[in-house]
Amino acid sequence: MNNLQKIGGVSALLESIIYVSAFLFFGAFWNFPVDADSVKQFAFLAENKVTLSIVNLIMYVLFGIILAVLVIALHERLKGNTPILSQIASIFGIIWVGLVIASGMIANIGLASVLELSAKDPEQAMTVWRAIYSVVEGLGGGNEVVGGIWVLLLSSAALKGNELSKILNYFGVFIGIIGILTIYPAEVLTEIFGISQIVWFCWLGVSMLTSNKS
Repeated sequence: MNNLQKIGGVSALLESIIYVSAFLFFGAFWNFPVDADSVKQFAFLAENKVTLSIVNLIMYVLFGIILAVLVIALHERLKGNTPILSQIASIFGIIWVGLVIASGMIANIGLASVLELSAKDPEQAMTVWRAIYSVVEGLGGGNEVVGGIWVLLLSSAALKGNELSKILNYFGVFIGIIGILTIYPAEVLTEIFGISQIVWFCWLGVSMLTSNKS
């Protein structure tokens, strides 16, 4: 049990690192020409295809794989005192894992498809790209409802079972509510959820690594 908790703690810390890396990449290094025409935008995407594909794999697929480990570790920790609530939380956690991984796969396959199409019809390719982007955002990029439900439920289970830090758990309840509110398409809510989760994952990881749960 202790080994699984330590693995879960490392997983939580890795999730925060991926979050920070994604923020830094898109905030400081990704200079997509938003105001350019379709030809120039696809030229930029073609030039940076490998980089963007790797970022998508890390930000979505790797994130999802590590998240699955964390979901299992937290379920094992919480199921003793709150079995039903922990199980329900885990269901939403696994659903979130699937959505996040699917987002990354769709993003990379869609990128390759639109770049091929852009050589023949840039305008049609841009329409397809926007549709793909909407799907990716709806599944795991701009909509954090499922992730919010997971955090809310497991934080509630931890509070009820007297696990982890109470302040951490109340913070998780706050994050969960914000995540659910992202069903309303406001970018500020998604940003609050993302930044808050960086802190939450770090705090959770340290807590799981330093506490003894037999």
